[in-house]
Amino acid sequence: MNITEKILANAYGVKKVQPGEIIEARVDLAMTHDGTSTPTIHTFNKIAENVWDPDKIVIVFDHNVPANIIGSAEFQRIARDFAKKQGIKNIYTHGEGICHQVLPEEGFVKPGTVIVGADSHTCTYGAFGAFATGMGATDIAMVFATGKTWFMVPEAFKIEVQGTLRDHVAPKDLILHIISTIGSYGATYKSLEFSGPTIQNMGVPGRMTMCNMAVECGAKNGIMEPNSATLDFLKKRNVHDFQIFRSDEDSIYEKSYHFQVDDLEPQVACPHNVDNVYPVSQISGRTIDQAFIGSCTNGRLEDLRQAAGVLENAKVHQDVRLIVSPASRRIYQKAIAEGIIDTFLSAGAIIINPGCGPCLGAHMGALTAGEVCISTTNRNFVGRMGDPLSEVYLANPEVVAYSAIHGEISDPSE
Repeated sequence: MNITEKILANAYGVKKVQPGEIIEARVDLAMTHDGTSTPTIHTFNKIAENVWDPDKIVIVFDHNVPANIIGSAEFQRIARDFAKKQGIKNIYTHGEGICHQVLPEEGFVKPGTVIVGADSHTCTYGAFGAFATGMGATDIAMVFATGKTWFMVPEAFKIEVQGTLRDHVAPKDLILHIISTIGSYGATYKSLEFSGPTIQNMGVPGRMTMCNMAVECGAKNGIMEPNSATLDFLKKRNVHDFQIFRSDEDSIYEKSYHFQVDDLEPQVACPHNVDNVYPVSQISGRTIDQAFIGSCTNGRLEDLRQAAGVLENAKVHQDVRLIVSPASRRIYQKAIAEGIIDTFLSAGAIIINPGCGPCLGAHMGALTAGEVCISTTNRNFVGRMGDPLSEVYLANPEVVAYSAIHGEISDPSE
């Protein structure tokens, strides 16, 4: 069996599962955020009185923080009241950061576990060797009530990567290249298993970026076997009592892809699909109105360092709004201590609190008709960051920062 099958078999309490099999899995952790908690709670209240285990539920306010409209404030009030009533202590309501950064950062994510979240990018936690996937509010409500959920065991795609990423090329470019190869719907309900020397040598931030975007080609989950960097990350957060699963050498995969990245250029996903990807050299010159650095994809300290390196002693173009949002409060504090935030401010950037706001066009960076944004986020669908007549390009932090200086999409390798 491969790593995903082994985790699901363990959660089902059997020795072996196979693709297509319907199982009832034991859930180790369930997460909702301020946008999905209230729909989950409304459904839960119709079917149960008490949650199965308040210590295995995490609620994070991140999508509309601080509340931008009355409806958002009401959603947050309902979630706070529910947490108090149910004894859920793991609730983060004061701008601690984006759920997909906060959970690993606070030590909730363990290898070998089953994690579900009412957000599609819950697949991020596959970077730690967990089976993690997003679900709808009704399904999460059932998990809140029973601690279990059903899955169809997915077929797996093996993604093997070799080579060394060049200067100005990041894991974000690699996953964009992979998505462009597979297609936006090419891995629907599949398990993407990332492997090979490049993945084995990749740091935790890059591994999280890769698994975060697995869903952008339709995958049920993205997953990697933990490496030494992952284990060090967990050790620093006092995470223990977990089981590491590894794929058997004779594991069967529906498809196998092989990527060589030594010559990979910075990549840009053009409107309005994540698989509409080109090397930045082919689309340089597109005028932009806004640039955004942040999100659960690329708002980590490593990303901010890379962007700050480009912006050092430079100024943001007068016609561009550069918005920066660290993925968590801890990252924000470290960025202040390292002088990164001062570099952004000196360059003319706008720093906003940790959260999801601009990524989904919620607030603090919505686009109007005709505006163009280059962003480190994960989606560029029609209307994703505001008006349906706006456009979003996706790129790595250095490309975004360099473009903000020049007022147009630009190649930092210049």
